[in-house]
Amino acid sequence: MNKRLLIVSTLDSDQPFGAFTRPYYLGQYLTKYFDVFQLGLNCSAVDYAPSKSIGSRSLGSYIKAIQNSIDEFQPDIVYAQETLPGLAALISLKTKKRSNCSLALDFHTFSAYEYWSRLFSVDNSLNEFIQLIKTYIAQGVLILSGNPIIAAGESTPKLIKQWYGFNHSNIHCIGNGVTQDFLDADVSTACDPFEKLRPAKVVVLVAPKTFQFPSNDMSVSMAIDVAKHLESYSDKVQFAVIGRDAENTQQPLPSNIHFLGFLPSRKDFVTHLHYADIGFLPFPKQAVAGGARNKTLDYFASNKLVISTPEGLRGVEEFQDSKHLLVTGYGIEDVAEKVLDAAFNLEKYQHLASSAHALIRKKYSWSAKAQNVAKVLMSLQDSQFVNNISDARI
Repeated sequence: MNKRLLIVSTLDSDQPFGAFTRPYYLGQYLTKYFDVFQLGLNCSAVDYAPSKSIGSRSLGSYIKAIQNSIDEFQPDIVYAQETLPGLAALISLKTKKRSNCSLALDFHTFSAYEYWSRLFSVDNSLNEFIQLIKTYIAQGVLILSGNPIIAAGESTPKLIKQWYGFNHSNIHCIGNGVTQDFLDADVSTACDPFEKLRPAKVVVLVAPKTFQFPSNDMSVSMAIDVAKHLESYSDKVQFAVIGRDAENTQQPLPSNIHFLGFLPSRKDFVTHLHYADIGFLPFPKQAVAGGARNKTLDYFASNKLVISTPEGLRGVEEFQDSKHLLVTGYGIEDVAEKVLDAAFNLEKYQHLASSAHALIRKKYSWSAKAQNVAKVLMSLQDSQFVNNISDARI
């Protein structure tokens, strides 16, 4: 009989990207090892397991929903992703006094560091500082609780030591994965969505407008500046932004950048990445791009040459400059020169895209990531089950 796993997150089906990605896809593949129940903001997209939508980001709403789910679902393990769900799960299990139910935390990012890095580059520094203090305290409570942590970023253990002076003894770095539709994409019958921009090479930037964090806004602003720098090369390079409309920007736009908004379907998204020539991650240093790793992996899975600033690789540091992609500095001129060089010499750099794609296929499927997470979760209750997972075929 499978163990019961309650996954608590901020999964929001109205925004199927960013924070949605990790709980949704891990949950899908964790059903191989557990009886799964999903609890999130809006779980309408969850079609592989029972679920319940909370509908509010308030701590009280999360605590009430978790307590009800504990009574009804009676989980063996609660897997809480991000700070709000983690804090609510910790409080719920303490008040319910469920000694036979284990708790595992999942840090998508190290939130306090993100707020600190952006503190002096956002419009409302006071609000950013308040959020910094709140998240520092809340994440600190989770860290010092001693519960095991699964971290999406390799830098999280080091940051915990730097910010809290605490060596967490039970932390596991398991990053994000890629979906099978990118790896097995069949778009042979689809038309090139960038046909009107040809013969120029198309540089694509995925930057949904989320309203919660400014990282994507910063990347779009940098992309616009790079496009302006290369506007005289419009016959060679065109830029396409997926996930927002031109109305979301507040600065004059050059003629060589195009805003496509949200695409109608997942299939359209896969097709657009397939026909693009270059995947772009122009994140300034202060962006602290916790979500950039999803875009990076999608580009690599689509076999695209990737051009990124160092910040765009946060959480996927295994991919290296001149081995898997091209890494630029943070200066607009430096980034623009690298983009132009790649557009003129795309075949020269194809081996980088191929090398990254091979690594993605080997290690970065969501199925493989879920297997690693399952080992951690089951180790909390049954060491014998861990051995069974190791023998399972993915």
